[in-house]
Amino acid sequence: MTVDWLSAADLCKPMSTHFITNEQLYKQVIEPVSKASSFVWIGTADIKDLHVLNRGSVQSFLAVLDGLLKRKVAIRLLHAKEPGPNFRRSFDKYPLLWDIMERQLCPRVHFKHIIIDGKFAYSGSANLTGAGLGIKSPDSRNFESGFVTSDPEIIEAIMNQFDEVWLGKFCKNCKRKGFCSDPII
Repeated sequence: MTVDWLSAADLCKPMSTHFITNEQLYKQVIEPVSKASSFVWIGTADIKDLHVLNRGSVQSFLAVLDGLLKRKVAIRLLHAKEPGPNFRRSFDKYPLLWDIMERQLCPRVHFKHIIIDGKFAYSGSANLTGAGLGIKSPDSRNFESGFVTSDPEIIEAIMNQFDEVWLGKFCKNCKRKGFCSDPII
């Protein structure tokens, strides 16, 4: 059974895991990112300049990340390929993203994870794109699904997978090095 909306209290209950789909992803994955207090890790295969509601207007999600960096929230972004020109144009508007946000490419990344403060995590099918996690209308978004959880064991497993790739555990024996434009190690 899916749910229309989970409150912050629901998401913070120990051992709480919920299956979510489609437009629920925006409310239950993207909206909580702005409330992070220490770190946000994002893993995605594809990345585009998705747009979100932020401070009463529609803005690039990069504005949210910029606001987090201003509050000293650490951000790691791990993605499979270089983003397109729209993302680049938006990215260039936020110098803190260039200077402070940690970013790595790995062409083998296909998982989609968002981890907030080590207390909340999403894992599912949606990329960091408008059609996946943005505010697109129900008639133009992708059909996506995933899980949000506050279960410490599940969060630890998601973080471990992210961290192994982030730290280059698989780089030495990787057979896709020819596709890696910016090797981790």
